Amino acid sequence: MEVVKTKSRLQQLLINRGGNPSVGFVPTMGALHKGHLSLVEAASEENDVVVVSIFVNPTQFNDKKDLERYPRDLDSDLKLLKTVKCDIVFSPEADEMYPEPDNRIFDFGHLEKVMEGKHRPGHFNGVAQIVSKLFDAVKSSKAYFGLKDFQQLAVIKALVKKMKLEVEIVPCPIIREFDGLAMSSRNRLLTVDQRNEAALIFATLNKARNLIHHKNVQELTEWVTETINKSSMLDVEYFEIVDNENLLPVNNWDEPSTKVGCIAVFCGGVRLIDNIVF
Repeated sequence: MEVVKTKSRLQQLLINRGGNPSVGFVPTMGALHKGHLSLVEAASEENDVVVVSIFVNPTQFNDKKDLERYPRDLDSDLKLLKTVKCDIVFSPEADEMYPEPDNRIFDFGHLEKVMEGKHRPGHFNGVAQIVSKLFDAVKSSKAYFGLKDFQQLAVIKALVKKMKLEVEIVPCPIIREFDGLAMSSRNRLLTVDQRNEAALIFATLNKARNLIHHKNVQELTEWVTETINKSSMLDVEYFEIVDNENLLPVNNWDEPSTKVGCIAVFCGGVRLIDNIVF
């Protein structure tokens, strides 16, 4: 496994491989966990070469304090990546990815205006900036993203289509802790008590899946929010049931689409997201 800091060195390593190998790419912001490793394993099963990027992208944080406290531990990340088939780690500094300000503005329409986009203005524009830069640097055949960031996945698919990029986006299942909490780099910021209480998020979503024959969409939305908010440690920012393709709100269960319940919850000062397919 080789660790590189520059795009030129990354591209030279890929050229040196020869024979036009297929490249699988896993973009991350570090603080890796088993969820990330599952993406790397999926990439290694389908490609000759696996590249993992580790870069905490400043342009997708609309809260500077959130950026400052985002967990970083490169040494630990590299140790974890040695346990799976990772060929190249691309870990650039900010000035390598942003030698000058990126003033590009992307328009994803409705996709960027709801849920995460509504509560984190500018977030998806920052995501599009860095992902497009990384795709250009790695030039992978496939890129792997976890379904936990459901809305982000929809935006990245739209980005690929808009920019006519030749990369296949591969969605991968949510990996959960033993009690159902979706694995996240932010989980390590929770206290022991908060971590235990955070399990209520998935437990509630799981129960909600069994209530669709007893409650309409509005009733279920209110039930999920009220159930989680009963905890003094949890505060629901939003819970919305949407169409999995266009993220438009679902009004009733009879609509001919796959429906996804997306949620964001504050646990103390830590913001956790999750989703479940109905």
